[in-house]
Amino acid sequence: MSETPQFEIFLVATPGLEAPLCAEARGAGFDAQVTEGGVSFMGGWPEVWRANLELRGATRVLARIASFRAMHLAQLDKRSRKVAWGDFLAKGTAVSVEASCRKSKIYHAGAAAQRVATALREEAGATIADDATVRVLARIEDDLVTISLDTTGESLHKRGHKEAVARAPMRETMAAMFLAQCGYAGDEPVLDPMCGSGTFVIEAAEIASGLKPGRTRSFAFEQLKTFDAKAWAAMKVAGTTRPVAHRFFGSDRDAGAVRMAGENAERAGVGALVKFEQRNVEELERPEGPAGLVIANPPYGARIGHKGPLLQLHRRLGDTLRAKFSGWRVGIITADAELARATGLPFEKPSAPVLHGGIRVTLWQTGPLP
Repeated sequence: MSETPQFEIFLVATPGLEAPLCAEARGAGFDAQVTEGGVSFMGGWPEVWRANLELRGATRVLARIASFRAMHLAQLDKRSRKVAWGDFLAKGTAVSVEASCRKSKIYHAGAAAQRVATALREEAGATIADDATVRVLARIEDDLVTISLDTTGESLHKRGHKEAVARAPMRETMAAMFLAQCGYAGDEPVLDPMCGSGTFVIEAAEIASGLKPGRTRSFAFEQLKTFDAKAWAAMKVAGTTRPVAHRFFGSDRDAGAVRMAGENAERAGVGALVKFEQRNVEELERPEGPAGLVIANPPYGARIGHKGPLLQLHRRLGDTLRAKFSGWRVGIITADAELARATGLPFEKPSAPVLHGGIRVTLWQTGPLP
């Protein structure tokens, strides 16, 4: 779907996951390229809506609506007033303004944001509010000002159906990209032996079912003048969900986590496809049916503390998987290579580090276990 005018659409990526996000965007039909901090492609407003609705790995979707050079604040003020704000914002729309400055003669981000906010208020009749859903972002780099609208609102990892979360949860956007890096395409079972609130299992079931990640939530772009409610409603129902022959499994030693995961799966609409059980890792049993993917985000030292018990936990996990999961692939996300190696699993070269909650984590994966 496409219409004029075209502009740059920028997908904010989790640092370290730009490449799999680009692959996902291309698979969805966008002519995407990796750029600094994310992925970009050209498109119109329907492409903005579809990116928010369908892409699992993006953190947010920015519409880059204007760019110009500004060497000082007065120039920023003057040129900000020439942006065609009225094409996007109705009078009275509440907006917040944020600015960033890098290697530029304008170096005070707060003063820059204030100038853009004044232009918005006086030229577009916007209401400036720090807590507004619609955000205007002014990035100033090498004296080039790029004006973007954050079309997403709350981060895209908030799918709209997870209410209960366990300690140190994996974000859905990251889980989707780790699944993709493990080669998961929805056509095999997935098991998470330390499932927490069920993110990997639920995400895998949604992918297999063809459920769109943004189907149950609202977005900032719904408040813009460019929004077409009828076209959006049609886009949300376009395509069909798929029947799924296999199932998805999660276990955790914490009964509360198992209960939360089940409740989250029901809200996501995949309750019938998943099974969560309270089990220690050494009690894991191979599910009946074909081999698939075991994926886990076990606790690691920076998150929990003492390493000795963690080494023992990883050894027990590795022993169980080698003994019972022949033919299954394994993916483990950890911040500590020693913990990964403690499993004794035949890992391939680890992926590039990914920033998760201020900690750099790495995906370690195997081929089918012997």
